[in-house]
Amino acid sequence: MTSELQQKILDAQTVHGNKPSEITYSFQSLADVMHHHRSFDKKIWMIYYDEYNNRTEISYSTFIYTVGQCAGILQQLGISRGDRIATMSHNHPDTIVIYFAAWAVGACVVPLNMTEDTDRLGYVLENCGAKIIFCREEYRQICDGIIPDSKPTVITLYRDTTIKNGFHDRIAQCGDYTFSQENMMDCEALIVYTSGTTGNPKGVVLVQRNLFADAVTIAEWHGIHEHQRMMCVLPVHHVNGCIVTHVTPFIAGASLVLNRKFQTEYFFRRIADEQVNIVSVVPTLLAFLLDARIDDLSVKNNGFRHIICGAGPLTVDLAKNFYDYYGIPIIHGYGLSETTCYSCFIPADLSEQDYKRWMIDEGFPSIGIPLPCNEMAIHDEKGNAMQERERGEIVIRGTNVMKEYYNNISANEATFAFSWFRSGDEGFFVYDEQKRPYFFITGRIKELIIRGGVNLAPLEIDEIINSAPGVKAGISVGFENDFYGEEVGALIIPEHDTIDKEHILAYCRQHLPFHKSPKVIVYTDALPVTSTGKYQRNKVKHIFSEWKAIQFKK
Repeated sequence: MTSELQQKILDAQTVHGNKPSEITYSFQSLADVMHHHRSFDKKIWMIYYDEYNNRTEISYSTFIYTVGQCAGILQQLGISRGDRIATMSHNHPDTIVIYFAAWAVGACVVPLNMTEDTDRLGYVLENCGAKIIFCREEYRQICDGIIPDSKPTVITLYRDTTIKNGFHDRIAQCGDYTFSQENMMDCEALIVYTSGTTGNPKGVVLVQRNLFADAVTIAEWHGIHEHQRMMCVLPVHHVNGCIVTHVTPFIAGASLVLNRKFQTEYFFRRIADEQVNIVSVVPTLLAFLLDARIDDLSVKNNGFRHIICGAGPLTVDLAKNFYDYYGIPIIHGYGLSETTCYSCFIPADLSEQDYKRWMIDEGFPSIGIPLPCNEMAIHDEKGNAMQERERGEIVIRGTNVMKEYYNNISANEATFAFSWFRSGDEGFFVYDEQKRPYFFITGRIKELIIRGGVNLAPLEIDEIINSAPGVKAGISVGFENDFYGEEVGALIIPEHDTIDKEHILAYCRQHLPFHKSPKVIVYTDALPVTSTGKYQRNKVKHIFSEWKAIQFKK
């Protein structure tokens, strides 16, 4: 990496003129946090519900002692600062123990998304250079089929915790552990591989300072402290499930409810039973809850404050209908793995009038104002700052910006070309009365529909599609067309099969100019999304191939 690129990355990690090394926290590392939190003794850290809804309660002292035992195993196997371990797992207390044990010794975790195809999983294992793979019994066959040539040590996490040489058998042989209080802020903590639709995924390298920057700020923004409880229903292999509902409450001394998976019918019941204050979701889960119309058990009157929502496209229609039905505020935000997790939120203390203004009245739900740990702006393609309501690329710089893309010079050069992190997302901002910029996202720049040389924002079209009578959920898709380069199609889940497509098309044309309106509708049972709820429009372009040669006219 050239010195010029290194300087651009450092500039992108600088917030309001302060370099990362100039910003300090109450702790020197996550190991330092663990050393301190041992004093919490019997205080509950985690409540876990497995796939059969069996409940397990884990105290801070038990968790930290187990983390120390696991750290001892890592040291016995030669793992230290800078080394990498991979996890082939899912939402489970063992997974969290492994994460924190790696951070305790200054090592880096590479979480694998086990819903990915084996080619991609194999690439991640080969690319990351992990020395150890912690693999749950359910995934051992997959692991054996894609093991890298480097032959890392594989430790199996068996359901039966008594099996010899399994994870639990190994840690049972380790005693107490002394947690370092040295500074580990520059130690690599996570490499999260982005789930792109084409090509090999890029490894986002995050250091412990990134985790602190985002977690401390998230805790302050949402009022998360030692008397609060959060709930995790998102996969912990992703930064949302990992940072928002594990690292954040742990540093704050709070507690959490970890679910093996999201279950609509248990969502509010679990919030009520466990006295949860805040939960983090993606828009897809809001849609499931709204569709189910289940009893919210008046959780808002019993300590539940709000829902954090991001990591995918939220429409005005969904935001409005959810709030109208449940009366629970959605604190909408935005961020990427490259910025650790969140970079902005709408304020959590908005009046109902202001909440509706920013979530509904502007045509898009606002993703909020920048968090104090970073700055945000809108740039044109040459890196020039744009003005209020002008559309361009969302860019970010701050202490939560990643170290780099691992071993990918070309991606780093493009991403940090203008000394900001370039998100690849199109958006704009609007000032409020206090001159705070409220940001909005209109879509991925690479997913913009380019019809006759005119850029169309998919999320703008999505808003209309989803408000149409008879539409349960839908997205716009730009498909190849001989006359305009691309045309606009709509992939829709109808409320029932008898819904007339022509009525939906007519509704869209009433609310959109012709060039933005969908010309074709295809019904489906499911929309293409990643494990965190982001739409994958490019994966379904081929569905509209039969209309490639058709010229659509008013």
